[in-house]
This record gives sequence, structure tokens and C-alpha cells, in this order.
Amino acid sequence: MLEIRNLNVTYGHEVAVRDLSLSLAEGEILTLVGPTGCGKTTTLRVVAGLEQPTAGEVLLNGRVVSGSCFVPPEARNTGLVFQDFALFPHLTVAQNVGFRLHKSAPVDNWLRWLGLEDQHDAYPPELSGGQKQGVALARCLAHAPELVLLDEPLSNLDAALKDSLRWEIRSALKEAGVPAIWVTHDQAEALSVGDRVGVMQAGELEQIAPPEECFRNPASRFVAQFLGEAAFLPSQLSDTTLSTPLGELQQPEGAGPQGAVDVLVRPDDLAVTPAHGDGNGEVVWGRYEGGSRLFGVRLVDGPEVRVRVNHETHLARGEGVNVRICAGHSLALFPR
Repeated sequence: MLEIRNLNVTYGHEVAVRDLSLSLAEGEILTLVGPTGCGKTTTLRVVAGLEQPTAGEVLLNGRVVSGSCFVPPEARNTGLVFQDFALFPHLTVAQNVGFRLHKSAPVDNWLRWLGLEDQHDAYPPELSGGQKQGVALARCLAHAPELVLLDEPLSNLDAALKDSLRWEIRSALKEAGVPAIWVTHDQAEALSVGDRVGVMQAGELEQIAPPEECFRNPASRFVAQFLGEAAFLPSQLSDTTLSTPLGELQQPEGAGPQGAVDVLVRPDDLAVTPAHGDGNGEVVWGRYEGGSRLFGVRLVDGPEVRVRVNHETHLARGEGVNVRICAGHSLALFPR
């Protein structure tokens, strides 16, 4: 449906996007995530036709819409959802959603689907932030776009609202059957709503894969650290045996080159218990998270790791503990 080939965008001597290629299937939601200034919004703007690439091509349904074949934004049949909602304050909700439409059926359908039918005659200043974003999405989908582009759609909302609204937006996109690119800097948002996740750094696409693949088998140390809390254990790989500061593990055939490696472990890959004597680590800090607690543990024969446990577990700073690897999956390895 969408194909980007070798996209490059430069501003003078500054490279915003470098040699980026990706494709988007029918009905697929792709989340683009990365730190501020990594090029994700620039990529979105090029797809929308709001910016021209320095090099490369953008194709919609097999048709080149960039470069010498430039197609303006209004002729691309793409829907845009911005973080600032972009609603007309002097128009009602229904008038905003149905702007330039000649039928009321799509308006009524999406207001009902998004639970906004009671706000039909309300004006934007009377709405909450979540309702405003819902209206912006309804307006987008009511015009039956072939592609939806969302630029940080939840960044202006509070944390509790973000969690529920992300699912409402995802469900609406799936109901419409329309593919979408969703730009965000929020790792949890990217992993939870995307069918695939594209991780960007310094204008380059570091990895694009299903969320589980990016999280469990990151293509680089940057991806590993950006998508979640990560620690790297200096280890040795020999045949299929992995020797770590926390004991030996069996790795599957073809686990990678033998020798010195760093093993990626996340807080949920580890378990911790009081040592009642000498252990293999010492608690250096603890953090209460509500339903869980996160502890920083300095290993005797390794680096500091983070361990997430049930909120009823209490460990004191300076307490000796035993840490073990409890992951039920193979751990990602990085050559050292």
C-alpha cells in the first residue's frame, strides 16, 4: 500500500533522514519510535506531502507521489491526526467531523463508534482532551482515507487517559481497515499499538519488526536500551553453553559466534531472594511502582542489574541477595 525507497532528507548540511526504506501492508499499523530529532516526524511529513525528500521515492498504491512526480497533500487521500487536535472552535463536533462532507452517515457512524454521539452538538472548548482527540480521529476516518498518519496523537494527554485512548484509536483504525503510521516517542505506546515497530536513531531505521521481536531480539544495543530497561552481563559463549555471572545457561544451536559476549537481561528476566548470608549481589536502591517494586542490585561478579518483583517484596538497601535468571526464552547476545 505504502512503500518508501531509500529516503533521504537534508536541511543544508544537517541530515534528518538517511537512506530509509520500509513498506506498509493493507490494514497494518506501524509505529515509528525514537528520541527527539531522530527523523520520525520528518518521515511522516514526507509521506503526507508536507515536505519533499532530498532523494528517494514515496509510493502510494504503486504510484510515485514524490520528487518530479510530486502529488500535493490534498490529492493523496491520506488522513492526518496531530497532537494539537486542529479542531475549528466555532464549529460543533458534528460540523468538525463532517467538514466538507455531503453525507451525515459517516459522521454519525464514527461518533457512535468512538462513544461521542452525546457530544454531537458540543463545541471543542467544552470537550476534554481525550474527547478532542476522538473528534480529530473521527474527522479523519469519516473522510475514508487510504492511509492514516498520526503524529504524537497522545502527547498532550495525561498518563491515565493515554493508556485507554491508545486502545480506542487502535480499535478504530482496525475497524476502518485502514493502514496507519503512528509516530511516538513513548516506548510503551509503540510496543502496545503497533503491528510492527520501527526504531529510529539519528535519521536511520535501526530495526523494523513485530514488537516482541524488537523487545526480545533487538538489532542493536541502542534498540535494546531505548525500548526498555536493559543491563548487559559480560559472559562467555562456548558451543551452546553460556557462562554468565549468574550461572550457566543453555543456548540453542546457532546462538552466535563463540567467545566474549554481552547478554541482555531486563528486570523481568531476573528473580531475587534474600541471601541470609553471602549472596551474589547487594541491593543499592529500591523503587515502589504500585503493583510492583524495582530494585537495583550490584552483582559481586558483574554490573548493576534491575529486578522487578511483586510489590509485597521488601528488600533493604545494602542487603545481600541472590539473583538468578528466570527468563523462559533465549536471551539476546551482543559481541564484545
